[in-house]
Amino acid sequence: MQGDDAGMQVAAALARDLQPADRPGQRDLGAPVAPEILEAFYAENSRESRKARKQQENIDQRMADQRIVELLAQDGFEGPRYDRFVDELVRYGIAVLRAWMHSGYVFKLVAQRGFGLNPHELELEELHRNTDLREELATMTVALALPRFRQRAFVEGGWRLDGGASITTYFMGACAYDFPNQFRQWRTSEERQSRVLGRQKAVYEDPLRTLSVADEVLGNLRVITDIEGLDDPRVRAAVAMTIDGYSQEEIREVLDAKTVRAVEGLLYRWRTKAKQHEERGERG
Repeated sequence: MQGDDAGMQVAAALARDLQPADRPGQRDLGAPVAPEILEAFYAENSRESRKARKQQENIDQRMADQRIVELLAQDGFEGPRYDRFVDELVRYGIAVLRAWMHSGYVFKLVAQRGFGLNPHELELEELHRNTDLREELATMTVALALPRFRQRAFVEGGWRLDGGASITTYFMGACAYDFPNQFRQWRTSEERQSRVLGRQKAVYEDPLRTLSVADEVLGNLRVITDIEGLDDPRVRAAVAMTIDGYSQEEIREVLDAKTVRAVEGLLYRWRTKAKQHEERGERG
């Protein structure tokens, strides 16, 4: 019994240690919990809930992907069903790549994989601004990634249910591998075009200021009126597109000219005739 009493005394002491030192009265027990404590509690539980929900969603997605792979495997990963699957995958891949390029995140991602592209600020700005460029790079990247993705993920069994990644995540990894080559090709093309324009500038009066020449000669409105009377539709189109702000490369593609220099030749001859016409008018 004496031992029991000692145990009860120890338990009572421990219970007292759990109570606040000031022993608040009964009325304090009904006081609301401080908002910051509730917020911390809910935030912690919210993070845990989101994490658990995300993990479950990932598992559900991979299980659904497994069923898709089993179905596509019946056709040897080809045929109408596989084509429909690829169409959806392509749309997804292009949309994600466009978003990655728009934000610049794609360069951080590929750098983590060992591809240090080190984009210039002007290149980042161009990708952010130019939706056609993002579409072109994304489309080419996805087109190149698809065959290797099919071979490694499906034919060779590289994608697995227990691998931790969904099919779309696996595919975007393949795209991240091909993007650097596409970006470098675009960068090289831009640098080459810049060098060509530099050489043209040394040959022609000022090929980079064709639009400004139009402004200086007659003004845009006057030029638009004058080009309507041009007999050569290619010259008329080249001048009109120049005034509208098209690049010489874009004009070359529309006119199906062999080189940008050919476009410059059209504009140069038009500019010379326009100046001669103006001079005759002033003398008259």
